[in-house]
Amino acid sequence: MSTETLLKTPLHALHLELGARMVPFAGYDMPVQYPLGVMKEHLHSREQAGLFDVSHMGQIRLSGAAAAKALESLVPVDIIDLPVGMQRYAMFTNEHGGILDDLMVANLGNDELFLVVNAACKEQDLAHLRKHIGDQCQIQPLFAERALLALQGPAAVKVLERLAPAVAKMTFMQFQPVQLLGADCFVSRSGYTGEDGFEISVPAEKAEELARRLLAEPEVQAIGLGARDSLRLEAGLCLYGHDMNTQTTPIEASLLWAISKVRRADGQRAGGFPGAEAIFAQQQSGVGRKRVGLLPQERTPVREGAEIVDESGTVIGSICSGGFGPTLNAPVAMGYLDSAHSALETPVWAIVRGKRVAMKVSKMPFVAQRYYRG
Repeated sequence: MSTETLLKTPLHALHLELGARMVPFAGYDMPVQYPLGVMKEHLHSREQAGLFDVSHMGQIRLSGAAAAKALESLVPVDIIDLPVGMQRYAMFTNEHGGILDDLMVANLGNDELFLVVNAACKEQDLAHLRKHIGDQCQIQPLFAERALLALQGPAAVKVLERLAPAVAKMTFMQFQPVQLLGADCFVSRSGYTGEDGFEISVPAEKAEELARRLLAEPEVQAIGLGARDSLRLEAGLCLYGHDMNTQTTPIEASLLWAISKVRRADGQRAGGFPGAEAIFAQQQSGVGRKRVGLLPQERTPVREGAEIVDESGTVIGSICSGGFGPTLNAPVAMGYLDSAHSALETPVWAIVRGKRVAMKVSKMPFVAQRYYRG
């Protein structure tokens, strides 16, 4: 795409003013890093607070008395009993059990749900919702109306409570309307870094004012997509289109935890979502491959697409995400391995530019998550 055809978030001019290096991402012109550099941006988010522009993500409101029941028919997650003021991780599945997208769902009360979906999938997600449940609830895309900021890191709460003291009482995955600088925002205590922090949905016309106010706080630095990726990788979090896709089921992706107990084969509202039978069959009899954490045993970063072999050189999998982990000061990766080789501590090798790089199957997250649970 030429830069002329790329979409811009409401913070685009601010990114340029801050000296960001811009790259095309999911159809948008997005900041990959600022003059601080990816390594320092990453470490700053772990030590203080980082501000991320994630306005390219899709925000969608569902409303109507049947909205929760309707959405529950498309995801393997308990939406009907999701408490007001709480958010939950979910996945859209297809009839084979493959993952169409992953998303966050919040219950706003008054028969309203608030969805945040991935940037690259938002138009198809909207079409999917309209096709399957458009006759059961109102579906309102907020793509142009609202921006999304993420304030992440141990100092995030200290910073945001200066503008809205009530946020300090929120715990992980709580979601509530909050007034920030006179703007009607939605704030969730969640994020994509493994750190404590918040995601803030703000009217697009107020986004730059709020971003500037947060960046004026001494603890806050602007953080680009480069550090966002290394932070989520250290936290063992999946990136749609890389670590999962329509050919990957939640069981293969090691996301069984995200299938609510009430929706599992022995649950009160078992199944009823696309691909349920395929997913339950895999849960029962196992899968041929699964997503695992991998720690290279030398300094060579191992990137997406690299083949993984066993001792004899037989290909047993491939890397889906990989790079350098600044917190660990070492390379980290995730990959899909034949289940026979997926036990912790199993030695395997990645092929990087024709050479074998020793790796070990590792538990995830690589860096302990620090979500605030109260």
